[in-house]
Amino acid sequence: MNPRDIQTRLSEMRDAAALMEIDNLVWDRQNTPAEKMEWESREKYLQSSPPGNQIVAVIGEEIGGYIGFKPPTPLPSNAHVLELNIAIHPAYQRKGIGRVLMDALVQLAAERGVRKLSLRVLASNPGAVAFYESCGFVEQGRLVEEFWLDGQYVDDIFMWRKV
Repeated sequence: MNPRDIQTRLSEMRDAAALMEIDNLVWDRQNTPAEKMEWESREKYLQSSPPGNQIVAVIGEEIGGYIGFKPPTPLPSNAHVLELNIAIHPAYQRKGIGRVLMDALVQLAAERGVRKLSLRVLASNPGAVAFYESCGFVEQGRLVEEFWLDGQYVDDIFMWRKV
């Protein structure tokens, strides 16, 4: 897939069903400490992820993934930071969508005066750690043995990059 075939835009109300489906397909015990990411209702999803709080990747007429972003706290002193999460539909993984979304978020963050992007990733997800490192993220901290998943303790890694 050519990255030029991937369009990005802010999420809209009409995207909720597709984004909920991506969450359901992507998030599992390998990449989140939650059992499974299944939304109770469209309303609950929209409360948690309101339109405009994600950048979506559109391929043709389909949403292939998203990168969500929000300030880590409501404090004005923390407004220069955005926390992110990213999910790519399994049918579109490893096709450059993650990189396109990350580039779009860095550009949006710069336009909004954001100085820092941060995220959390499980140490049991080395592919995600490598992807984030390739995007310029570095480890800023680690909660050792923070989660007990599938019979083993797993570290929670905090990563960041400057915008």
